[in-house]
Amino acid sequence: MSTPRSSGGFSPDDETPVFVISVAAQLAGMHAQTLRQYDRLGLVSPSRTRGGGRRYSARDVTLLREVQRLSQDEGVSLAGIQRILDLENQVQALRARVTELCSELDALKSVFGAGSRVFAAGLAGEVVAVRAGQRPARSINPSRALVIWRPRG
Repeated sequence: MSTPRSSGGFSPDDETPVFVISVAAQLAGMHAQTLRQYDRLGLVSPSRTRGGGRRYSARDVTLLREVQRLSQDEGVSLAGIQRILDLENQVQALRARVTELCSELDALKSVFGAGSRVFAAGLAGEVVAVRAGQRPARSINPSRALVIWRPRG
C-alpha cells in the first residue's frame, strides 16, 4: 500500500509492486529466467500489470534472496523450499490468530471480570461453573457402587 508524501508523490512500502523483472533480478542477484521459474513454481509470485507484466515488491526481492540462500547455501531442493515457505505462512497466520484470540479474551475479561468464574467437572462428569478457588459442591447421596474388573485370561 502506498502512503502519500507531502510533496505530492508516493512513498512505496515493502508490499508495493514497483520493480520490473529485470530490476528485481538485479536486486536479488540472479537471472530474470530464474525469477520466471520461481513464479511458475509458485515460490515467489509477483503482482501482475493489466498487460501481464510482472511487478515485484521489496518483500518479493527479499523472498527471492531467501530462496536463493536456502537453495545455494543450505542445499535445500525447490520442493523443500516451497514446503518451508508454506510452513512459514502457516506460522504467520497462526500467530495472527493467536493475537486476535488474545484481544478477544482481554475484551471478555474486561466485560465479565477476570477470574470471576471458572469451570470444573462435577461429580457426575458434568461441567459446572464455580468461583475461582472454589470446588464443586459434593453430592448429598454419593454413589456407593463398586465395580469389579476381571481380566480375561
